[in-house]
Amino acid sequence: MSECTHDCSSCKENCSSGKMSKEDFLKPMNKYSKIKKVIGVVSGKGGVGKSLVTCLLASKCAKAGLKVGILDADITGPSIPKSFGVTSRAMQDDECLLPTVTDGGIKIMSINLLLEDAESPVVWRGPVISGVIEQFWSDVRWGELDYLFVDMPPGTGDVALTVFQSLPVDGIVIVSTPQDLVKMIVNKAYNMAKMMSVPVLGLIENMSYYVCEGCGKKINIFGKSQIDETAAQLGVPVIAKLPINPCINELVDKGRIFDVECKELDEFISALK
Repeated sequence: MSECTHDCSSCKENCSSGKMSKEDFLKPMNKYSKIKKVIGVVSGKGGVGKSLVTCLLASKCAKAGLKVGILDADITGPSIPKSFGVTSRAMQDDECLLPTVTDGGIKIMSINLLLEDAESPVVWRGPVISGVIEQFWSDVRWGELDYLFVDMPPGTGDVALTVFQSLPVDGIVIVSTPQDLVKMIVNKAYNMAKMMSVPVLGLIENMSYYVCEGCGKKINIFGKSQIDETAAQLGVPVIAKLPINPCINELVDKGRIFDVECKELDEFISALK
């Protein structure tokens, strides 16, 4: 028997697990939650601004009148609450955990909302982290949402596998930066999604360029973008190329990411509506 790749759709082995469909792995949602679409935001490596993109997507959707939530699946490096200026602890009732609602109306659930000290490290093994993410899906009273964005940790490890198997993910957005290794890290995320039969909605290149305040010229600080070529080879669209903008960093540090205007995402958000 060959080594299992967990891709039952292309497997020729007659094993018991191959008789199970993708739906057999999904975790049930509580009766108080009704979510129309689940979108994962992923990256092949850290430091590309994946959480920033998650917050921008959610904020743009909320401004467009959609009901939105964020499940912060980056358990060991959560940053969603701080970006929105949320410092209060999450509450619970007799049956469910209650998501915290930002000033912009976005519902969020993050491990930092459950810790007594937001700076305490989460030193847990993979199975425990996976269990927490499943609880964030099944035990949180999300209510009615048009979109739930899942901010995933970088890479293709336990958490990504848990999200793809346990949640009904309708598609993912892959975030990258304009560096030589972009093709490799994008391909890793793309191939895992393909293996798990999860559609790739498109690619977002963060820190794509800087616009000089003096002359208005675009400067490729991290090198020439390769995102168009990579997207063409994979057969997926480029959703947006986001510039380096110090004003965004300032607003994030102040917990005011909802105030960021990002016209580069307008077309994608219009398609979601």
